[in-house]
Amino acid sequence: MATPAVGAACALLARAPGPRRGGGGGDQARPRRLQRVLRRRCVAELSREDPAPAPRPVPPALLAPPLVPGFLSPPPPTTEREPAAATPPPVPDAGLGDLLGLEPEGIAEESIDNTVVVASEQDSEILVGKEQARAKVTHSIVFVTGEASPYAKSGGLGDVCGSLPVALAARGHRVMVVMPRYLNGTCDKNYANAFYTAKHIRIPCFGGDHEVTFFHEYRDSVDWVFVDHPSYHRPGNLYGDKFGAFGDNQFRYTLLCYAACEAPLVLELGGYIYGQNCMFVVNDWHASLVPVLLASKYRPYGVYKDSRSVLVIHNLAHQGVEPASTYPDLGLPPEWYGALEWVFPEWARRHALDKGEAVNFLKGAVVTADRIVTVSKGYSWEVTTAEGGQGLNELLSSRKSVLNGIVNGIDINDWNPATDKTIPCQYSVDDLSGKAKCKAQLQKELGLPIRPDVPLIGFIGRLDYQKGIDLIQLIMPHLMREDIQFVMLGSGDPELEDWMRSTESNFRDKFRGWVGFSVPVSHRITAGCDILLMPSRFEPCGLNQLYAMHYGTVPVVHATGGLRDTVENFNPFGENGEQGTGWAFAPLTTENMLWTLRTAISTYREHKSSWEGLMKRGMSKDFTWDHAAEQYEQIFQWAFIDRPYGASSVSRCPYVESVSVMASKNPPKRMVCVCNECSGALSLS
Repeated sequence: MATPAVGAACALLARAPGPRRGGGGGDQARPRRLQRVLRRRCVAELSREDPAPAPRPVPPALLAPPLVPGFLSPPPPTTEREPAAATPPPVPDAGLGDLLGLEPEGIAEESIDNTVVVASEQDSEILVGKEQARAKVTHSIVFVTGEASPYAKSGGLGDVCGSLPVALAARGHRVMVVMPRYLNGTCDKNYANAFYTAKHIRIPCFGGDHEVTFFHEYRDSVDWVFVDHPSYHRPGNLYGDKFGAFGDNQFRYTLLCYAACEAPLVLELGGYIYGQNCMFVVNDWHASLVPVLLASKYRPYGVYKDSRSVLVIHNLAHQGVEPASTYPDLGLPPEWYGALEWVFPEWARRHALDKGEAVNFLKGAVVTADRIVTVSKGYSWEVTTAEGGQGLNELLSSRKSVLNGIVNGIDINDWNPATDKTIPCQYSVDDLSGKAKCKAQLQKELGLPIRPDVPLIGFIGRLDYQKGIDLIQLIMPHLMREDIQFVMLGSGDPELEDWMRSTESNFRDKFRGWVGFSVPVSHRITAGCDILLMPSRFEPCGLNQLYAMHYGTVPVVHATGGLRDTVENFNPFGENGEQGTGWAFAPLTTENMLWTLRTAISTYREHKSSWEGLMKRGMSKDFTWDHAAEQYEQIFQWAFIDRPYGASSVSRCPYVESVSVMASKNPPKRMVCVCNECSGALSLS
């Protein structure tokens, strides 16, 4: 029996007038469009209304991998259907045609995503929305990450993995994000809408079988999958507490990687598994074991042979390095040790007897991933240099042919001065009057003199060596002689936190140091400041300078990584008039930074029209995620052109030489078979 919504929709379809003869105006085409939309909605709703539909046969290629000794496999199927703990969210109508394989005769092929039909017994309404760009080729994409906003976040990685999947899903891809379910007493409520999937798997690693479970939330057309295990339930931040990093982080993220490989095979999200033809997007060292697992424990048995993996490097400084003695705990074949092998140089060893042997998670992904992406074009070059490669520069240089850089985007739903509810007054590029009000309100909140003529300089970020705080510390006495105001927001090194407090006490009318971090306060500082200072020694991409430009705050940055890519130097004598969105200085010295800041200060005071041009050009830049998502789609297309990295054909011959040679620093192109039963050589490319 049809549900009331379906009955009303079908009744409305029956009453809709047919197309008129003659003429082709837009008003005459609306009834025909309405019929097509309602007919498709009827089919979609009728396909859902059966409480216990007959299961669609799943092709053998989409089933979970066979049980192999030492190989992770899902629990055996039971004869009785387990009751679900909660009803999973419905699959959007736009994807039903592809998932069910239905295309009823007479239904138009064009997408109905631009028109939403709300039909009930009382009324019916048609809402025409903004057209969304769609991808030419769609994929099943699995993001693996240690954090994603708004569930858990410690930096830019959380922002990226919270926004990029949503942008890709809006373009038509089926997207899953796999991350830990952190329960530390502060972010527990973030997982309130995630339901228990009743799926358990046992992961063979670290001397035993460790059971993990999955939770799921469907939000913004993305499947958010949370891996649950007691190791993720502890006070502190994501990776450590006040005593330092957790000692079992290698174990925690090994579980995450194994679970991420199993999730597309065992989780029925929206009624269907993702299957084996997936694009894995692994982010930083926390997820770097995924490409190694695909190549060593899945593809030799014919599983995930058509999948691909893309490594996204957000910060090369963190690589997941642990002692070599921990390799057997990872559950990988012994011959794959070379993929993770890492040897420290002599100067970095602790003592004369230290051999410097270790395992490096990120190195394993650099070796085995099909493509590598950094979060800016400039950083993709820096990681191949001795100065910026953090010891992996030679290996990354050898894979330069598959290395690309894509600048991150920003979430304009959260960072938009025209709609931001956390700032006292909204404004836009067409009306900047609210910017001055935000500055005055920030000065009042911080207890600074309310002076619109004084440039207000801000800094937002971690208090550590990477961010160049020591250089700010050195130039602060010189800056305090200028007629300016300075505000800093951040936490990190306790000594730098104490320095911020002492500087505030010495310069009560010019300096404010906010120890800690608050998202609303960061919004108010970004909107209220005139200049944002970012003297980072290295910055893979950087988001604060993007937020600043979008809010009309002029950035002064060190020309490195993504800062060089996104901030265009101010040029008052360009070919088409004034050009640029800020100042990017190099090299990074206190003299250079102080000179650049004084140039920006004098421009603010003496050239108001030029300053307004800087603000408007920055606010007009397109830093949305949709542009970045389109570039990621190109990377996916390139990845699927080539064969997956790894010896996919090794399993054909049991006598092939050890696959550890392909995990060496310079992997060979071919592997020679030592028997006479096959062709004599197996391709590894």
